[in-house]
Amino acid sequence: MSSTPHDHDHDHDAEPVTDNIHDNSWSANLEKPEHADDRDLVVRQGIEAIRHTAEGNHVNLVTHKNHGHPSEFLFDELAAEFDDNVDWEYIEQCGCGGHVVRIHV
Repeated sequence: MSSTPHDHDHDHDAEPVTDNIHDNSWSANLEKPEHADDRDLVVRQGIEAIRHTAEGNHVNLVTHKNHGHPSEFLFDELAAEFDDNVDWEYIEQCGCGGHVVRIHV
């Protein structure tokens, strides 16, 4: 059985990825040590990053290499959360092994 982003309380001390609305294009770093073993945290903070991006801009979600390609864990979550209100595109795999997905708000 898979867990949802709200099933875990152990990440209560994880720093938020952002705390303000970005009225520009920016990148959310989801590659920190706390993201390595917590896919739910990556998804939840990715969604938060999108919600903190002003319309007409994009956010690059940089995901941790431990979770594999974002199509395996992130794209379905984004579709469920945002319907057709955002568009995303896979950009590239980083040299460190992580992945970049650009979300257009």
